[in-house]
Amino acid sequence: MTATQNSTPTAALHIAVVPDSFKGSARASEVADAISAGFVAGARSLKREVSVTAVPFADGGEGTLEALIDAWGTEAIPVLTTDALNRPVTSRLGLSADGKIAVVEAAEAAGLPQVADAPRQPLSATTYGLGALVLKALDLGAQEIILCLGGSATTDGGTGLLSALGAKFLDAEGQQLPAGGGPLSALDRIDTSGLDPRAAEVSWQIACDVTNPLLGDNGAAAIFGPQKGASAQDVKTLDQSLTRLADVLEAATGRGLRAEEGMGAAGGLAVSLGSYFTVDLVPGWELVARVLDAHRIMGTADLVITGEGRLDSQSLQGKVVSGVLQAAGGDVIVIAGSLSLGDQTLAEAGILAAYSIARGPAELSQLSSEALSLLEQTAFSVARTYLH
Repeated sequence: MTATQNSTPTAALHIAVVPDSFKGSARASEVADAISAGFVAGARSLKREVSVTAVPFADGGEGTLEALIDAWGTEAIPVLTTDALNRPVTSRLGLSADGKIAVVEAAEAAGLPQVADAPRQPLSATTYGLGALVLKALDLGAQEIILCLGGSATTDGGTGLLSALGAKFLDAEGQQLPAGGGPLSALDRIDTSGLDPRAAEVSWQIACDVTNPLLGDNGAAAIFGPQKGASAQDVKTLDQSLTRLADVLEAATGRGLRAEEGMGAAGGLAVSLGSYFTVDLVPGWELVARVLDAHRIMGTADLVITGEGRLDSQSLQGKVVSGVLQAAGGDVIVIAGSLSLGDQTLAEAGILAAYSIARGPAELSQLSSEALSLLEQTAFSVARTYLH
């Protein structure tokens, strides 16, 4: 997208637009289009020439599937499976244009939003439904699977997913354990004789934006269990169960993963996979940047405009904004639904300026419904200010 130069020719500025989605309001591709259109219109009003490259982005959590299929120009593939409470649900799988890369979001078949209509079941919630997505990816011939952690309702150490791929988690009497993290305290051994061999042949890339280990005060149960409905006693039970799982996995495979950074994400989802397969845990924004070639695009841009629904302290810790700040070769401007960072913090982070789309006091519902037009208007103002 380029604004036409109408005066003395000058070198066109290269602008990279690299936003996250505005969750509940607009997907990343819509945000990128609105910002791009507004900025180009602003440049034209000043008779300035700019070259704009839009890269819808995500941090490896919810929204990553949409960002990647938008970039690939493909459509989400519906898959019949089950949610974290083992109820039927239609989830989605992403596939690259060449069919080599599949993207699976944990939240698509084990997410909290899907089970918001029912009481939380922290001890029995399962990642089993993710298996149907992975199996579909394998059936389609994917050579690489990007598994996006985050937003899960589960704390089962990924045992549900591995069960769906053919493993059996057995007690001392050889009986298969019920689903969920709670029953793992009775785990005696794991039968992998029926494990789908294709799962070991693909490249596993796991997008993870937290550094929590599997166990302990900073682990999966203690940190993330309460938001999934776990009581103080449930947290103790789940931590003990995950400890038992780690013991059995280490005895079976010789791989000690319990203390590795990121293994506590999504209820320990990666620990079972990582014990039997070769997995690469990568910060979510870094993995997405690699797939979309975003480092090169941002590194050569004069200005990078990024954005998300709320710019706060978490934005600077593993989210899209923090990734942009690491990769940008020029100035960085943020457009957000709301701002809660002071000028000094913005300056210390390396952000040139931050703008809210709110024109004044407004209800969240109003901002959400008008997000795209407000984004375009704000980007117009950004261009007028930056290029003047």
